[in-house]
Amino acid sequence: MGIKRKWKWLILGGAVLLALAALIPVAVVLGSKAFTAQEQAARTDWSFSTGDVVAQSSQWQVDLTEADLGGGLKALQLVPQDIEEEGFTYYDEDVQQRLYQVVQELKNNDDLEWTASMPLAILNPYGTGSNGLYLYFETDFATSASYTVHVDGLTDFIAEAADASGKEYTKTHEFQLIGLVPGEVNEVTLNVAGRLGNTRQTICFTVEMPETRSGYATQLEVTEGESSAAQAEGLFTMMRVNGYLGYGFFFDNEGVLRYEMVLEGYGLDRLLFYGNEILTCVSSSKLARINGLGQVTWVCDLGEYDLHHDIGWGADGEVLALAEERGNETVEDRLLSIDLETGEVTELINFSTLLQDYYDVTRPVAPTDDFFWQVGEWDWIHLNSLQYMPGSDSVILSSRETSSILKVTDLHGEPALDWLAGDERVWEGTAYEDACLAREGDFVPQYGQHCVEYYADGEEEGVYYLSLFNNNYLSINSRDLELEADDSVGTGFYGSEGDASQVYIYRIDENRRTFSLEESFDVPYSSIVSNGSLCGEGGNWVVNSGVAMVFGEYDQSGALIREYAYECTMQNYRTFKYEMGLWFR
Repeated sequence: MGIKRKWKWLILGGAVLLALAALIPVAVVLGSKAFTAQEQAARTDWSFSTGDVVAQSSQWQVDLTEADLGGGLKALQLVPQDIEEEGFTYYDEDVQQRLYQVVQELKNNDDLEWTASMPLAILNPYGTGSNGLYLYFETDFATSASYTVHVDGLTDFIAEAADASGKEYTKTHEFQLIGLVPGEVNEVTLNVAGRLGNTRQTICFTVEMPETRSGYATQLEVTEGESSAAQAEGLFTMMRVNGYLGYGFFFDNEGVLRYEMVLEGYGLDRLLFYGNEILTCVSSSKLARINGLGQVTWVCDLGEYDLHHDIGWGADGEVLALAEERGNETVEDRLLSIDLETGEVTELINFSTLLQDYYDVTRPVAPTDDFFWQVGEWDWIHLNSLQYMPGSDSVILSSRETSSILKVTDLHGEPALDWLAGDERVWEGTAYEDACLAREGDFVPQYGQHCVEYYADGEEEGVYYLSLFNNNYLSINSRDLELEADDSVGTGFYGSEGDASQVYIYRIDENRRTFSLEESFDVPYSSIVSNGSLCGEGGNWVVNSGVAMVFGEYDQSGALIREYAYECTMQNYRTFKYEMGLWFR
């Protein structure tokens, strides 16, 4: 009887183990889908804490409240009365117009006189920058405004304000004061100066800035490098920080957070500068233009498409975007055109059609692949950057999955593949093997690269230089293709001792159909994401190693000036450095 009972328990235990084993793939799939679905999630809660309501605009359905900034500067906050309703978003032109009208009425109120010592101050009036402070005041003479933000224990932040009028000297001043540190007492010194540089007025006030909306750190860990070169002007702009999606973070050279951009979801892919505005991603399916005051002036809904990894200027009046068709079995394989005037969205290329012969030998990502979190997705090409070439109406793209750079010509006519640069073995046996440029010289080609950008013109027509972040990570997740690579190429997601990624500069010679490695320097290893991009006018580089959770500024020879360590979940996609001329003169 005891033996039978023992067998019964063994059989039952075995059945339980089999059931658990069967559930593991299901759990992997569900967990993976939840992880990747974060990028498509849209913000549903826009509410924030503020002070008492002091006035209401029934016409524009906006409450005017006291901003809770301590006992110093008296400022307002504007709260749309429908902010808690389902579907509300600040990235709506109607909402922005209502807020704009309230600001205009406050500016033009005949009962109020706005001066430098008593300015109209509104915290984050358009809902797009949590610590941006709008200021409006008038002066008797045409003057310019500059300011210093002091926080105990931090280096002062000094800036010359860019007026919304575009004028350096004006009698009516309207700008967004950038640089207030969340969670700190900020002592601001506002300087109003005449054309000869003479100070006409100096005003001091304090701002007790609320904590960040995201909960993100306001100080990064900074490590000095071996280079003594000067850093470029501007703010480091962290894009798509996993764990903090729906925000963009702007840090100064000291690693201090100076602006927290609040998005509808997803994250920034890059900023495009359009007059005194920026154009960028504000959710996975929306682009928007935002002016220097934080006001959204234009919104484009991409409809059935979701953005993936890059936007850039195309032909006149056009933005190009990498995307995928929502609900389609393939992902990250479309190139879109967006008309800046009409907002019309046109699919220029479906790469599964353009490169069908290669697509036909691929498969969806499996649970046992390196990128298991994408299980079930047919990520056969994974386009991650674009660079338009206006002279030839062509586009250069980066494909992570194939570790290849590709050029497509006649973009607005009949697109055709011109060339491929990378490990040619990926393309052997396909209709595109003859399109591979020949490697000139002895070097290891790029693997899993990101952010391929135009670097410089060449010595003759048909020759030019491209820069890129070489992740130096070989992983193919859409084919059962095993490639042997040089020992210097990483095969682990987090790498091992001695592994490094690189910034590469390639020379492309379309006349001889070759590519060669002209310059490179090692940077912290990052198997995926990341970028290495020029910043400033002195030839410096800003390099983000997303999986290593660091970005750094390097001099023109590739020596580290400063490195910044940051917090995220697994990776941060990109970090650029922008001078932000819409905020600063």
